[in-house]
Amino acid sequence: MNYAHAFADPALGRRLLLAIAREADKPRDYFLMEFCGGHTHALCKYGLPSLLPPNIHLVHGPGCPVCVLPAGRISQALELLSSSKVVLCSFGDMLRVPGSHGQSLLSARAQGADVRMVLGPMQALQLAQTLPEHEVVFFAIGFETTTPPTAQALRLAKQKGLKNFSILCNHVLTPPAMRGVLRAFGAAQGGLGLDAMLAPGHVSTVIGYKPFEEVAQAFGIPTCVSGFEPLDLLEAIYRLLCQLNRNEARLENGFARATTREGNPTAQQYMRETFVLRPNFEWRGLGNLPESALGIAPAYAAWDAQAKWQLPYKPVADNPRCCCAQVLLGQKKPPECTLFAKACTPASPMGACMLSPEGACSAYYAYVQEEPMAVLRVKKTEETP
Repeated sequence: MNYAHAFADPALGRRLLLAIAREADKPRDYFLMEFCGGHTHALCKYGLPSLLPPNIHLVHGPGCPVCVLPAGRISQALELLSSSKVVLCSFGDMLRVPGSHGQSLLSARAQGADVRMVLGPMQALQLAQTLPEHEVVFFAIGFETTTPPTAQALRLAKQKGLKNFSILCNHVLTPPAMRGVLRAFGAAQGGLGLDAMLAPGHVSTVIGYKPFEEVAQAFGIPTCVSGFEPLDLLEAIYRLLCQLNRNEARLENGFARATTREGNPTAQQYMRETFVLRPNFEWRGLGNLPESALGIAPAYAAWDAQAKWQLPYKPVADNPRCCCAQVLLGQKKPPECTLFAKACTPASPMGACMLSPEGACSAYYAYVQEEPMAVLRVKKTEETP
């Protein structure tokens, strides 16, 4: 049985779309933000925005770890490559992100630096064991979903006494970023703000949905944790509309098959053991957010690349023609950038939102340049739930 196939059932999708149309049949507009880049890609891939009533506006958020990482962090990684003994490892999409003067890890490799694409920190750890004469550094990025593997790599490095392995840590946290987005979007829109929020399902599998309850309560905003299949997203949108029409503001879990309120206690324990909160961390588009990212705990300082090489952090300005920061905050749609699909394409990306597989610009380039082929069609004569 293809379990995921059930969450793309056309008949159920049509019923949900009819229910959404019924709830949205009001003289008002609804502004819903999907925080996660995975949600943005799923929405665009399945053509769901084109099936929704015109008064439902989907606002794309910053939930892409490659997109939110500022250029200064790339430049910090590039500094490590001044040593011929350093082997720098990271995910494939990170290799193309531009730092200062447009230089990337990929361009540094073209100039002779030892930069390698890996599938994760464990592969970098294994590489360090096979290259004892080199310093292997894993350039770690990501939200809470990718943080536990980095934590486990640190634990194993310590257990093995592997001194030639270290982590350049750039793991960030979702709830502080959601708060920052809500504050920034409200200010940018003259205080109107967003109406509701779709929270990321995969992050919730790690940290649970309790932190999103706190965000919903603090901002008085309806929030629904969602999975990534078409019916997941339509159900989440329907639930949010129901809350808005009833003047409610609470957290609902629309991803119960994978998510609990408390999350994964083992993953959380590993994270607490190996990481500490950074006082501040710069995000692309959001500026400096307090306690929004993780640094390596003192007990693991020997495997902290930033401390090991005493790397200072220096902010680097983005390309002024690139609208990534505004796209991340939902202030612009990708086609509103003058570079989109012209000077900026996946083959020659000018910004992180185009080169990342979770970026809004790459989603639009892949699925929305032409009218998407909708996989679900609504017949008004069908019975609603």
